[in-house]
Parts: sequence; C-alpha cells; structure tokens
Amino acid sequence: MRPVPAVFLDRDGVINIDSDAYVKSWDEFTFRPDALDALRRLHEADIEVYIITNQAGIGRGLFTEPELCDILMRLRLEVRRAGGLIHGIEYCPHAPDAGCRCRKPGIGNLLKAATKYGLQLQRSVFVGDSCGDINAAHAAGCTSIFLTTRSEVPPGASPQPLDAVDQAADVLDPAQRDLIHARQKLAEALRSRQP
Repeated sequence: MRPVPAVFLDRDGVINIDSDAYVKSWDEFTFRPDALDALRRLHEADIEVYIITNQAGIGRGLFTEPELCDILMRLRLEVRRAGGLIHGIEYCPHAPDAGCRCRKPGIGNLLKAATKYGLQLQRSVFVGDSCGDINAAHAAGCTSIFLTTRSEVPPGASPQPLDAVDQAADVLDPAQRDLIHARQKLAEALRSRQP
C-alpha cells in the first residue's frame, strides 16, 4: 500500500448543489461555492481526492450511464482548470432496492477504489452530507467528516446511523458546513492517521 493520505468525497451536496429531481445533465450541474477552491487547496497539499457517489437516477431510468460519464468528465475538467485534481471516481448506478454492495452505506466502491489505487482505507477520510456516507465511512474504517449542507438528520441525532453511535461526537461539528469549513478537521484527521 502507498503511504499517501486519501480523501473520499461524496458528490451531490458536497461538490455540487444537490437536487431532489437528480442532476441529469451538465446543464443541471452547479458547483457549490466552496468546492473548487477546496479541491484546489487539497491538491496543493498533495492530498489525493476520490469521489464515491450513488447515482440511483440511472437505475430509475432518469438518465443514462453515458450521460453520467459526461457530467463526471466535465466535472474533472473544471476541477483541473481551477487547480485541483480528482484522482478517481467510483459510482453506483443502481436503484436503492437493487441490493448491490456498491451503493452507500455499502462499501463496495470504497473497496474497489482502495484495490484499484492502492489506498489504505484506515488512513483515509470520507467527507459526506448524509447518514449513508457516514455509515459507509465507519464500515470501511475511514475517519468521517459530516457536512451540514442538507436538511437530513445528522449523525448523533435521532435516528442515529448504524455503527456510528460511539463516534457521533467526532463526526458532527456544526461548523462543518462545506469543504472550506471542514479543512481544519480534514487536515487534523489526516495527520492523526499517519503511520
């Protein structure tokens, strides 16, 4: 395994503004105001960034896999133009009732990324804005950072995420509103996981 810290990011609600109607095309994609600056700063700090995202709109027939790949390619290009770098992306195309292992809170895509890129999950940090993200992080052994970018009940409140009860105090910090506000906690988490 490489001794490189890895940061896993959810996409919708963390990098871009989420939509109940799904982000189905590049025309519907809007970066969160903090995202490009945060991704640039992560790259400048030599931190590898990977996106782990559920895209149930494919399984529900709302958009196709090629349409998603177009969005992800353009996302990577815009991040690169802004001085950041997305090292890899893994997505789950299945509907929530498909029973797959790759849909968060399942850890299939985290395991896939770890194998493909030689990452140590126990030294990595997962940044997300849903209980599914935080549960996936804990199940994979990652440190988790919860961003309060949506109205979902955060970890530590009722209902609590599975397997996160004893870590809830470390997960939720009301100041972690976005990637820029999470920077300090992210840096501390990566330092504390150095070998």
